[in-house]
Amino acid sequence: MNTRVSIQTEDFDLSTEVARLRAGHKGVGAVCTFVGTVRDRNDGQSVSTMELEHYPGMTEKAIEKMIDEAFKRFDILGARVIHRVGLLQPLDQIVLVAVTSAHRGESFQACEFLMDYLKTQAPFWKKEQTPEGARWVDARVSDDAALAKWGIASSNA
Repeated sequence: MNTRVSIQTEDFDLSTEVARLRAGHKGVGAVCTFVGTVRDRNDGQSVSTMELEHYPGMTEKAIEKMIDEAFKRFDILGARVIHRVGLLQPLDQIVLVAVTSAHRGESFQACEFLMDYLKTQAPFWKKEQTPEGARWVDARVSDDAALAKWGIASSNA
């Protein structure tokens, strides 16, 4: 199992993942995590399910590259990204980004950096089921702007 990136259909346990990331690292003074979940509404419409697709192999490599970039930019000790694919329901967990460092500032920044990247650049496709039928979800302009603050131009623009 890759210890930094997992693309999976099954759910994840936050406590277990944080414990794995911290295991044996006595220099860890901070852990920052972000867990994204499926909402029951998007763009003013009810959402009953979300289906996520990806390119196996390519998606993991793209996320690995961004984790490498986070290690270059921030003084972090560890990072872990789990992204679920398949059919998900409202309240289901979609994504985990977890980062460890000696001090909180680096963990917060690296976690936000990785999430901003995932929202716009990771090769995932999301389809929502609404009362009006299925629709593909596009990246938001606000997500592109969040990525731009790190000096990265979105390929979605």
